[in-house]
Amino acid sequence: MTISTGVDELPIRSGDDVVRVRQLVRARAQEVRLSLVDQTKLVTAASELARNTLVHGGSGTATVETVHREGRAGIRAVFADQGPGIPDVDQALTPGWTSGSGLGLGLSGARKLVDEFAIDTAVGRGTTVTVVKWTR
Repeated sequence: MTISTGVDELPIRSGDDVVRVRQLVRARAQEVRLSLVDQTKLVTAASELARNTLVHGGSGTATVETVHREGRAGIRAVFADQGPGIPDVDQALTPGWTSGSGLGLGLSGARKLVDEFAIDTAVGRGTTVTVVKWTR
């Protein structure tokens, strides 16, 4: 069973909001004592996903929370928008595929940086991406 504590929800409506999400994720990662490498991986994934929420979804939210399971702590970040959705998830998750001029990571890069990755999307209803990074 996963237990959640310390939930923060931030709007994503501008580039400044993307920076705030990144700062919150880093602070939370430090609180649960993720290694510096794992902090960097999580912050990089969160930055890419927050930017995707803004650019492709138009705006949205990031929900960041501390989670605990089986004696381990982690950070869960959920990025949600009400944008156009992703018409071809398989293509969007293909390494190297890009729809624009972001960090070049795309969804596939973000997925590789975290321990858990889930995407829920449908054309016309938006996209929600959930990632988790656990302490080692």
